[in-house]
Amino acid sequence: MKAEHYVGGVFRSDGPAFPLIAPVDGSEAGAVPEATREVVDDAVAAARDALDGGWGMGDAEDRAAALRRIADGIEARFEEFVDAEVADTGKPRALASTVDIPRAVGNFRAYADLLYGRPERAYTTQIPGWSTGTGQALNYTVRRPLGVVAIISPWNLPLLLLTWKVAPALAAGNAVVAKPSEETPSTATLLAQVIDQAGLPRGAFNLVHGHGAGAAGEFLTGHPGVDAIAFTGESATGTAIMRNAADHVTPVSFELGGKNPALVFADADLDAAVDGTVRSSFTHSGQICLCTERVYVERPVFDEFVARLGERARALDDYGPMISAEHRDKVLSYYRLAREEGATVVAGGGAPTFGDERDGGFHVEPTVLTGLPETARTVREEIFGPVCHVAPFDSEEEALALANDSPYGLASTVWTRDLSRAHRVAPRIETGIVWVNCWNLRDLRTPFGGVKASGIGREGGEYSLDFFSEPVNVCIQI
Repeated sequence: MKAEHYVGGVFRSDGPAFPLIAPVDGSEAGAVPEATREVVDDAVAAARDALDGGWGMGDAEDRAAALRRIADGIEARFEEFVDAEVADTGKPRALASTVDIPRAVGNFRAYADLLYGRPERAYTTQIPGWSTGTGQALNYTVRRPLGVVAIISPWNLPLLLLTWKVAPALAAGNAVVAKPSEETPSTATLLAQVIDQAGLPRGAFNLVHGHGAGAAGEFLTGHPGVDAIAFTGESATGTAIMRNAADHVTPVSFELGGKNPALVFADADLDAAVDGTVRSSFTHSGQICLCTERVYVERPVFDEFVARLGERARALDDYGPMISAEHRDKVLSYYRLAREEGATVVAGGGAPTFGDERDGGFHVEPTVLTGLPETARTVREEIFGPVCHVAPFDSEEEALALANDSPYGLASTVWTRDLSRAHRVAPRIETGIVWVNCWNLRDLRTPFGGVKASGIGREGGEYSLDFFSEPVNVCIQI
């Protein structure tokens, strides 16, 4: 499909075009317009006009109805969204149709529901005797939108993560300027079409395409007319955005990288732990920020676990490519580095050969490694591919020390049948999310985000609405 900007309620293709490459076979799938600084200026101005026109302080019921119309619009074009998501990312169709697109629909409906009955605190305050009146005051809180919000979303879950931010931003009454990854523009363009049909005021949602540094992303995050920035992506990019935001003291919400650990205790259901680790390490070819790249297994079951995980990895055949040739080369460079650092390659470790058009694409093998020290770069640096390193541990304290020895802190997984251990260990793991005997089981109302280099703030439910709105205290002397 044709990627277009959407600015002030108008579709346009300003700016030089760059090719869109299909990761499955490396073919050119289309062209994408690169937003100039002028396009970004127009989008921010259109968003400001929408706020001034009443969108921001309008009725919450009207905003909720608009979100539901957007959800209905995505659902009505469900297969188009699936086709676009698969074409841009190369992920299996089964994944896009059961996770990415349904979650996008769910995001808009969830935030429409959250707008109703949201409580705010009120306090009756006793005031000094010198005051006139009854000696009391009523303090209560109202919320107003932050204003123009810049949303930067990544290529791995293009629609899911875009709507994860757009839905609460619009629910809170903000006007949005969104920039999807240059690698995956198609579902964002479809979303703009749905929003256009949903009847939001012109400028309430705007979409610009383009690259990051020195281009649309930088123009947007450094724009003086932007009141807040929400970003999901690499930690290094988050650092650059924060520098831009600092010039205007712009609030930021960041969900960044991860080098996520899994702890497998000897008392775990080993079938479930192996199945869960296959999912957590290799889903979408490891291109999910929540994927497990470090697996620590209690020594009595270490050899069996490694053998079974390697067997399962070698048997995988329904997995997608890396998003680009550049990213494929990065992952393969880590496979070479692992060997140089002394790793034992249990499974994978290279690029597959298919004997068809896929050989022109960006595929790598699901890979299981063992034998590296914790100081190895392969163990410490985020690879973002279908790979995990498995190492043994001998005690609960050692397992915790290994899990926490990382500059990242996004998500972790614990596999154990011991309920007391689960409650003991989970709060001590330095990650924003801990799953016990499961992985990526999400309730949209719960806080989502990381610690250390994995992010700033929390998303999900009221946590997102809190970020995208400003509390104002009203004090009335009675």
